[in-house]
Amino acid sequence: MGDSAARATVLVVDDDSAIRRMIARILERAGHSCFEASDPRAALGLADVHPFALVMCDVNMPGGSGLELVRDLRARHPDIAVLMVSGMDDPQTAALAIDSGAYGYIVKPFETNEILIAADNALRRRQLEIENLSHRKHLELLVAERTADLTATVERLSRTEQALRASQEEAIRRLAHAAEFRDPTTGAHLNRMSRTCGMLAERAGLGKSRAELIRIASPMHDIGKIGVSDEILRKPGKLTTAEMDEMRKHPLMGSEILAGSDSELLQIGGLIALTHHERWDGEGYPYRLARDAIPVEGRIVALADVFDALTSERPYKPAFDVDHSVALMTDERGRHFDPELLDAFLALVDVVVESPENRSGVTI
Repeated sequence: MGDSAARATVLVVDDDSAIRRMIARILERAGHSCFEASDPRAALGLADVHPFALVMCDVNMPGGSGLELVRDLRARHPDIAVLMVSGMDDPQTAALAIDSGAYGYIVKPFETNEILIAADNALRRRQLEIENLSHRKHLELLVAERTADLTATVERLSRTEQALRASQEEAIRRLAHAAEFRDPTTGAHLNRMSRTCGMLAERAGLGKSRAELIRIASPMHDIGKIGVSDEILRKPGKLTTAEMDEMRKHPLMGSEILAGSDSELLQIGGLIALTHHERWDGEGYPYRLARDAIPVEGRIVALADVFDALTSERPYKPAFDVDHSVALMTDERGRHFDPELLDAFLALVDVVVESPENRSGVTI
């Protein structure tokens, strides 16, 4: 036998002392150290205190079955290889032995080489299984370590992304508030409108991630008003045709302000600024887009912006109550507003009105 299987500690279990001694001598001449037991109970006791690499046992013995001993040994000492040695040349018994965990089945009478070859094969298989198990455990440990590292990295990236998103949101709100110094609308309007946009985008099936981007970007919808004169922005009465033409330039100016950025938020903000005054029927501005040619972000912001404008006091109008505002918007279904989005919005009105942002600013 090769060096990899040499000098193993072996337990020989057989109620026939002559056969037991014969097997032990064969194995000892091959360099192994052998112990002997006459029954399964004694074998289990020895196995509990000695690190056996191989157990060779008979099938039928007084005091217990060799098949049961195989199962007990495999359960209590899974690193032990077991070989069955039996006087029964019975394929069914051999199959039961293998199913129980035995590494092989030798039929008496046997040749010396049969014992040596079977023992060598069993010991080599045992060594391979131990090495494979060790390798598997090592890989599992590496995977666990890598998983922990990856999880920690993802958590750090998530925290960083959240901090970046919060910073971007703050910057966007500050940018949007810059327009408010010249427009009489308030920061509360932006908070109410942006939350409504996020809720409506999610209800419309755009997903939480996209809805959150729209919520954060929507306060930039009127950033182009920075380029509109105070006389027009603050005029309490109706605007003249020339003044209205000037006011209607703010979507283009807003789009130009936000153009050219690699930031997805600013790109969405520019799209919203450009299209939130387009109408479903094609009568909006600046490009008279119609239906699905209007980006869904612009259609969402149009709904939220109009609702907040209707339910809020402005220099040119009082605040309308929610029912009156809803009635006015319903009349514009399929004209000003995307019909399906309007239906989704109307299903959310109660939630929108009861939100903390809206409760203090919307006329009920």
